[in-house]
Amino acid sequence: MFIRFMEKKDIDDVVKIDQQSFSVPWSRQSFVNEIDQNLYATYIVLEDDDGSIIGYCGVWNVLDEAHITNIAIAPGNRGKGYGELLLKKIMELSKEAGAKSMTLEVRLSNEVAQSLYRKFGFEDGGVRKNYYSDNGEDALVMWVTL
Repeated sequence: MFIRFMEKKDIDDVVKIDQQSFSVPWSRQSFVNEIDQNLYATYIVLEDDDGSIIGYCGVWNVLDEAHITNIAIAPGNRGKGYGELLLKKIMELSKEAGAKSMTLEVRLSNEVAQSLYRKFGFEDGGVRKNYYSDNGEDALVMWVTL
């Protein structure tokens, strides 16, 4: 396994993982914009030994706060600790960039993801009502000090 910064050549694989992971996936153009135009964005990918992209994670670092935009692992590779590798790395990169805290939103029903975040010290910070456009589900806002 190898973690590296996302490149344009990775976007098709990342879009596929995003589509397999989320009910409202990002468009290809959204990822292109994040890499090409968003000065606050950092995206990393997890590459398998054969060069396949099996996961990715993105963060916006603004002043001293980091916001995880998304994190996903390809379905066939879940439950193997790869999400932990990505989360640990993105937290390290954000801290190096000057972030003192990190936040994210997660579906209230996504207990697996919440468990991962809590393992890394994230705590509940509040609820965003009707946050998700596909079904109106609330989002749990989680925070951690880096």
